[in-house]
Parts: sequence; structure tokens; C-alpha cells
Amino acid sequence: MTPLRCIVMGAAGRDFHDVQTFFRAHPGFRVVAITAAQIPFIDQRRFPRELAGPGYDADIPIEPEAELPRLIREHGIDFVFLSYSDLSHAEVMHRATLVQSLGPGFVLLGPKHTQLRSSKVVVAVVASRTGAGKSPLTQALARHLVSRGVKAGVLRHPMPYGDLRQQAVQRFATEADLTRHECTIEEREEYEPYVEAGLPVFAGVDYRAILSAAEVGSDVILWDGGNNDVSFLESDLTLCVVDALRPGHEVGSWPGETNLRLADVVVINKVSGATPGQLELVRRNVATFAPRAVVLESDLAVSVEPEGVVAGKRVLVVEDGPTVTHGGMPHGAGFVAARDFGAKHVLDPRAFAVGTIARAYEAYPHLGPVLPALGYSPAQRAELEATIRASGADLVLDASPARLSRFLAVELPVARVRYRFVQRAGPPVFSLVDDALARGKKAP
Repeated sequence: MTPLRCIVMGAAGRDFHDVQTFFRAHPGFRVVAITAAQIPFIDQRRFPRELAGPGYDADIPIEPEAELPRLIREHGIDFVFLSYSDLSHAEVMHRATLVQSLGPGFVLLGPKHTQLRSSKVVVAVVASRTGAGKSPLTQALARHLVSRGVKAGVLRHPMPYGDLRQQAVQRFATEADLTRHECTIEEREEYEPYVEAGLPVFAGVDYRAILSAAEVGSDVILWDGGNNDVSFLESDLTLCVVDALRPGHEVGSWPGETNLRLADVVVINKVSGATPGQLELVRRNVATFAPRAVVLESDLAVSVEPEGVVAGKRVLVVEDGPTVTHGGMPHGAGFVAARDFGAKHVLDPRAFAVGTIARAYEAYPHLGPVLPALGYSPAQRAELEATIRASGADLVLDASPARLSRFLAVELPVARVRYRFVQRAGPPVFSLVDDALARGKKAP
């Protein structure tokens, strides 16, 4: 039979994984193109044919998602597979109806077709939305395991924005590794906290090979999810973080609702900043959609280093990029720090943003008076530097985990905003993880 011709809609992560799992295992489907969205500068590349599997005699082109109708018509496409995350249910269905109006079927792959099985116990941390607080929780779990003498292999959801052949398997253990792999700011935001804590983290493109590398010398595999995507690994304990400040998103986003329904443990985060009404709605949705899950409540404790530098200052707040762009938050921990530690005024970057940074405010009109830490190319990093310099701020509040002052010429006083996981209610999360390790692997 002639293989069915397919397009994979992606954002440089889940799409590549799906090609190497479902499509490699089902040669009756052939990927003729991958589309790219959400992340700038990731199109106009090609996915390596050797990673796509047997039968591919050429690399797979990666095109902007805006070209989807043309690609469907030109290639006679049979099916389009949606393979990226952090979309509302309505946004998913708008894509589905566009595809179906052009003729092809529209497909969402499930965990059965894409998850890998580890020989080690797997603890997976996922979320309902980007910016819910899964990485601070994962980092706290990693530190706990190390304190117990448990060797944890940390796998981070992929962010391969460069040369895909060179990024097939990546291990980050030092600052030199971040530089050698030419990490973007977004990549640094995820890897830097582990490197700083002395915890190697694995990522890349080929997650079979990445998992094998992480299993060597590890007692447990810790999955740190990206956006609100489903884990790439079958897990023995799944923790889903939901955001009390975004009530309803836990059941209104894809695949965040999938994560909620799959969860063994649901962590309702940022409870201290939520109103009683917000908390009630989130608690009710969790009880309805994840009735078997253990439920915890927590906060992100925000601090500034050095202490006492914020009060009375005109500050420029730089936030974690994905949280305030496609994550949909108007601000993050940096704005909270400015408010709680007595800043005189928070400068609105719209007045002095340049280039692609200025255009980000048009693309994400929900943004508050904060600067997203965008730096997906050298040119964009230069525009971020120029925007920061043009602010004339008394103080830059850097809430990007990437620690911008390490690789940007900021030329203004900088204070670092940190946030850490603090449990407020429910069974101790560390004990739940310890119990999972004691039980060992689930049966296949």
C-alpha cells in the first residue's frame, strides 16, 4: 500500500518525539512536512532523516504553521497530527476544523503511542498550563532525592532550537555545557537551576537515547515537563501542578486536562495569592476530573538577592519568557517581587522595546508591564539588551531562571528574583515520592 501522507504540527519538541515513536513504529504513515508555531526562528530547518527512521531518503522540511493550507494542497495530505501543547480546547478545535475543511483527518496521539518505558522508577511532574510551577517542584524533588542519597536522572522536555543532529542527546552539568550547546535564553531558563544545584539534566531530540544515557548510574528518573505537555515516559508516579491564579484552565486547556485526569497527585499551586472563589473553582474541578488523586496545596515563595534593594526604586521587571507569552500570564514572580518588596514604580517596557521584543507585545496583548526574557537568536538577544538599556531603570529585577546578567551586557544594577516550592497543605509531597520509590515499578 502507498503510505498515508501526513503533516505533523509542532513547536520543536513533542513533534520530533512523535516522529520517532509513532511514525517510526507505523511506516504506513509517512511524514512529508512538519510545521512550527509558538517559538520564533524554529522553522526553515529540516528534521534529520536518520532520526525519522527507515524509509526516509531525505530530511523532513519544517515550515511555518501559516503555510499549512498550502502544504495540505500541494502534498495531497491524508492526515494532520497536532503535536504541541498549551492550547485552549477552542484553539485545538479551530485547527481541527481548518484541517478538515481542507479534506484531511485531524489526529491527537495518546500516551499509548508515544510514551517510552524506563527500567527505573519514573516520577513525572507535569502541569495544567505553562507557568503553573512544575519546575520549582521538580527541582525541590531532585534536591530531596539527592539529600537521601538517591541518584536521580533528570530528563527535561525538549527544546532543540538549533542543529537537530548536534542536539540529538544533550547533557548539561556545567555552565560550559550551556555555552557549548549554544542554548537560547528559554533553554537556559530550564537548565540553569539544575546546573547551579549541581544536578545534571538531560534533554535533546532522541529520547530513547536520552533515556538510556540518563538511566546509567541513576536510581530514579525524574521527568520535568514542558508547557502543559504529557510526559514522554510511562510514569510510576505522576504529579500535575495546577495554577490557583488561573481557575478553569486546568479543564480548559490541551493537553493540560489530560494531565489532570492522569494524575496520581494534584498540586494546587500559588494558593496564597488566589481569592476564595478562585480556590473553590479549582478545588471543585480537581475533585471532579481527578477524583482518585491525592491533592496538595502549595505556594511559590518569592525572594530577591541581594535583600533590601527594591524599596523606592523605579524597576524594570524581566520575567520567564514562556510563562508570560504563550503561557498567558500577564506577569510572573518578578512583578510579585516588585509589588511585595516596595518598588516605587514598575516601568512599562512598551515605551522603549525594540525590534522583535516590541512586536511581542502585539502578539501577546495580555502582557502586563513586564519584559519577557526573549532570546531565541543572537539578534533577539541583542534587542533584549537594547530594550533593557533603554529603560533607564534604577534596578532590573531579573526573574528569568536563566540569570541574564551572566551572558547579557545589561549595564544597569540587577537584582535576582528567586522562587521556590513551599507546601501548604496535604500529605507531604516528599513522602509520596519516597513511597513510590519504595513500591518500585508498576507492572507493565
